[in-house]
Amino acid sequence: MTVLAIIAEGETYGYLIAQRLDDAGLGRIKGGTLYPLLSRHEANDLVSSTWREGDGGPGRKFFRITAEGSRELDRLRKDWSAFTTITASLIGSGTDEGAQQGE
Repeated sequence: MTVLAIIAEGETYGYLIAQRLDDAGLGRIKGGTLYPLLSRHEANDLVSSTWREGDGGPGRKFFRITAEGSRELDRLRKDWSAFTTITASLIGSGTDEGAQQGE
């Protein structure tokens, strides 16, 4: 979901995606994790890509979100919101009822 959200902000490439994830506090994402995910997203028509020659350096594969990817991102955001609401209600209750029952 985070990768799709970054791509939804505008066309970008793998290194910048990894940098944004790291800057956000998710740690360094290695290419062996990120690029297979991007390939799956592309195979599932969630993103599309174009290859561009680099300016004095290696070429880069740029990714952009598709209409299907935008719909999937909306669905994932709704699921995440529901998950966090439920989780917060369970862990944020501040009661010791579970401890009192031996749980």
